[in-house]
Amino acid sequence: MKEYKKELEDIISIVVEEGASDLHISAGRYPTIRISGTLVPLVKKDQVSREDALGFAQAMLTGDYFEEFLATKEMDFSFEYKNQVRFRGNAYFQKGSVGIALRLISNDIQTVEDLNLPKILETFARKKQGFFLVVGPVGQGKSTTLASMIQLINTERTEHIITIEDPVEYLFTEDRSIIDQREVRIDTDSFHTALHSLFRQDIDVAMIGEMRGPQTMSAAVTAAETGHLVFSTLHTNDAAQTIDRIIDAFPAVQQTQIRLQLASSLLGIFSQRLIPCIAGGRIPAYELLINNNAIASLIREGRTHEINVVIETSAAQGMISMNKSLADLVKKGEVTPDDAYAHSIDPKGLERLL
Repeated sequence: MKEYKKELEDIISIVVEEGASDLHISAGRYPTIRISGTLVPLVKKDQVSREDALGFAQAMLTGDYFEEFLATKEMDFSFEYKNQVRFRGNAYFQKGSVGIALRLISNDIQTVEDLNLPKILETFARKKQGFFLVVGPVGQGKSTTLASMIQLINTERTEHIITIEDPVEYLFTEDRSIIDQREVRIDTDSFHTALHSLFRQDIDVAMIGEMRGPQTMSAAVTAAETGHLVFSTLHTNDAAQTIDRIIDAFPAVQQTQIRLQLASSLLGIFSQRLIPCIAGGRIPAYELLINNNAIASLIREGRTHEINVVIETSAAQGMISMNKSLADLVKKGEVTPDDAYAHSIDPKGLERLL
């Protein structure tokens, strides 16, 4: 019988040594890692059998989690390797056998500057109240960006910070702030339950791992309106789509109210993509919406289709369009034009800037 824990440790050591971001394990394939955005099969390892995939899942899901996974067929979890590195994991079934996706979470929380992000993000971390969103597809560094902003607060101010995550990703070491990190299923039943409790926990700052449904969104916006600084993420492509997604999550009779709340409480929306870098690795391209009077009016009046024009014409106020960010990276020789076009939502607009 295989020692799955030992075999898993061997594979994870390769992930760490190669600087990979992800590990995929599923039946019928070699264990596969992702390096700088590219999937690389570990062909020196054995192909994973159905029994192996189940064994790896059992090695990672301790206690009742494994039984719950078998019952529900999917499970988000965190996994720690020798107190050295942490992974955010998802176990699932495909074609009747187990699949596992693991995302490496660094022990080091990098600064905004370390991450090649715009320094203006620090101004949002220094606000005392409001709602700030980091958005983008899966795997584009949203959690890492939020962690850098929370860490800035932790090092500069005496605040009570609560994170609500599924699972907990970056582990913060308290500096000047008190930080409580709550994991769904371990420390609280749900995002909604934890958010409802925030108002009785004397908090200053909340970081919600992901906005899930209208209950979570409503509680987050209300918390921002009532004197708290709230950070969260959404899987959306840009700022305008993010606002539409939030409003459309509510029944029609509530949409006017949520527009008014969002217009008054929103600080900004930061959308990011990680682009393959010519010199190796990946570098962020980004869009930044800042909620000024013009943006607030568009939100209230349901004219979100005009937001992109305001972003493009408001660089003097600190706003950044995705195409401008991509064009700058091409001009600096950091990414290829082909990669820039591949990551642009408006390639014709990008063409005008190049």
